Amino acid sequence: MQEGEGLFGYWGTICLVDLSSGTVSYERPDPGLYRRFLSGVGLGAKILWDRMSPGEDPLGPGNILGFTTGVLTDTGALFSGRFTVVAKSPASRGWGDSNCGGYFAPFLKRCGVDAVFFSGVSPSPVYLYMDDETAELLDASDVWGMDTVETERLLRGRHAKGAQVACIGPAGERLSYMAGICNDRGRIAARGGLGAVMGSKRLKAVVAAGKKRIPVADRSAIDASSDLFRRRIRDWKSAPKLFGDLSMAVMGWISGRLPMRQIPAAWRLLLREYGTPSLVAMSAESGDSPMKNWLGSVKPDFPYGRYKRIGMGVVRSREIRKYGCHSCPVRCGAHVEAVPGAAEKMHRPEYETLCAFGPMLLNDDVDSIFRLNDLVNRAGIDSISCGATVAFAVECYMNGVLSKGDTGGLELVWGNVRAIEELTRMIVHREGLGDLLADGVKRAAERIGHGSEQYAVHCGGVEAPMHDPRFDRGFIYSYSCDPTPGRHTTSGKQFVDLQGIRGLFRKAIQERVRRGEPYSGEASQIAVGAFYKMLVDCAGVCLFGTQVGGRLPLFAWMNAAAGWDLTDDEYLRLGERVYQLRHAFNLREGLNPLRDFRPHPRVYGEPPLKSGPLKGVTLDVEAMSTAYSRVMGWDAQTGMPEIERLRKLDLHEPVEFLERTQP
Repeated sequence: MQEGEGLFGYWGTICLVDLSSGTVSYERPDPGLYRRFLSGVGLGAKILWDRMSPGEDPLGPGNILGFTTGVLTDTGALFSGRFTVVAKSPASRGWGDSNCGGYFAPFLKRCGVDAVFFSGVSPSPVYLYMDDETAELLDASDVWGMDTVETERLLRGRHAKGAQVACIGPAGERLSYMAGICNDRGRIAARGGLGAVMGSKRLKAVVAAGKKRIPVADRSAIDASSDLFRRRIRDWKSAPKLFGDLSMAVMGWISGRLPMRQIPAAWRLLLREYGTPSLVAMSAESGDSPMKNWLGSVKPDFPYGRYKRIGMGVVRSREIRKYGCHSCPVRCGAHVEAVPGAAEKMHRPEYETLCAFGPMLLNDDVDSIFRLNDLVNRAGIDSISCGATVAFAVECYMNGVLSKGDTGGLELVWGNVRAIEELTRMIVHREGLGDLLADGVKRAAERIGHGSEQYAVHCGGVEAPMHDPRFDRGFIYSYSCDPTPGRHTTSGKQFVDLQGIRGLFRKAIQERVRRGEPYSGEASQIAVGAFYKMLVDCAGVCLFGTQVGGRLPLFAWMNAAAGWDLTDDEYLRLGERVYQLRHAFNLREGLNPLRDFRPHPRVYGEPPLKSGPLKGVTLDVEAMSTAYSRVMGWDAQTGMPEIERLRKLDLHEPVEFLERTQP
């Protein structure tokens, strides 16, 4: 393949794979595209907007599935180990993106491409092998049916040393709307059902074995700023001893009752020593963790004596060794020992998994959560959505909507470990009731009927995350208005604190505030935080990297990598451009987030909880969504953006469409 000449930080080349014909080709987009959309999710949004027709079936040949790397991937910048998958989501029926860490991203970029996009449907199972010399589709019949760990082990052994694999498991092959795409034996691009898109194309895996290193414009500047940031986040070894389940529970109790700013140094220490399981105790006591399918609370349902059994101390005691993604100095992951019922060591369960299969189901058996973690990772299925779907089924059973005849004899009651594990296995393999549940709670409720929709907690077809917006109400804007509904990694009040958004973009926030309008100031901060997150994903950088040490030199890194001289304000404008294009994609698909992505009433407090730190709290989701839409420049009823605002963003792609469709 021919490299882009005079380019830095990106190759200026994308790979296009037509699975129907089995052809692989390369294309060099106009270099100006990268100045307008960077790479990563921005490049993905641009390609899908230009090359997909509206109304395509998410599981049909017309959907495009893309694997994209970032401008900073493999440049030496810290935290730059993420890749983003893009496609039309079968869960939301609109824009879909999901990203993941590990080591796949740099090896894909070392193949001399910024991204690879798949269209069509293969007649038989295949996988794509890429290195810096070639790309070819190979027969995958011998790995079709294998779980993600087995698939990765076989394909890495078959190909060049250092080859990295992104693949689907049984859930993706069986087209579950909860299926994700797995790499590094348990890291998953999980949300939105993009694994089902991959399965529908009969694409089992992408194997990347590139060795070509990306040129950068100013390597010394990247190295210097990376070294400076690394020194800034150096911690004393005894610091983690300050933390434990009890101290985190106390901190959570306080934060659930008094306003508290999030402290990057404390979050960094917790991530380094305990990873995201450090959130279990704090989130339970603060009200951040939803419990009992969003109707429970820490007392009386899941008090300290119960959540401690699945907390940071117990999980930490099972660790074998630490794990960190490519170019990460924090290393928040870990491998843990096998438990009875799991064949071998696995990635440590993250907070979301611990909560989804713990408090959501009133399950305090840590061994069962480890087994479930292994099961969903090997299946390639989103643990958030899967745990929430099991909780939905339990509540249906508890209220007589499902019977033992429906469940195959399972007694689906809160905390029944055997039933929880067996139903999860049935969902993975689409057996019995599991077949009905495998596409998530929205579709399951539509099929079951009999009032079951009242138990189906989702946002626009995607199960709500394990963070209650009544604790951090910044999340309600993302859950209900983001182009990827139910997304907890876009923006929130905690993120604004940890990322220093107010100081970084004070002027931009103030310019968006509408004086005298309720929630406008808060909505402006969340909106600007969302634009910043687009830049993080375009760069291929980890969200946690932006939260652990004050201001991350993200823009300085990108300027040094690509040889640009963009200002902070210019980067923010670029982030908004990507965000608004994703929003326009949904509008073109006939979706209005302000109407179609409205969260289930339980998510915003209807009915209000009767106990716990969030007792009686209800969010005015209508007023908050209106405030957010006005900050974004959208019509509060239709979601349509102001044409003039899009023109100022140099976002001419959707203008013609919107002018044609707006009255």
